[in-house]
Amino acid sequence: MPMYETEKSLDEKTKDLSRARQSLIEEMQAIMFYDERAYATKDDNLRAVIEHNRDDEKEHFSLLLEYLRRNDPQFDRELKEILFSKKELKELGD
Repeated sequence: MPMYETEKSLDEKTKDLSRARQSLIEEMQAIMFYDERAYATKDDNLRAVIEHNRDDEKEHFSLLLEYLRRNDPQFDRELKEILFSKKELKELGD
């Protein structure tokens, strides 16, 4: 996990949020890798296994996102405003 400050200077909540955010990044990378592999293979059986694995990573990503929403009040506000909105994307955010 990349650290920009010394570990001693960070409280446990900050370290846990950093762990969750880094894990979120890694889950998204895994989703991307599995997508590429599923697309690239010509073997239907292998594709099915890879797609299954990719979808497991989506569940992991979602669990981490929920952890962050519950533990980062500003992130919670942003997600509540943006996720599942019917507005055009250009109308959301600042």
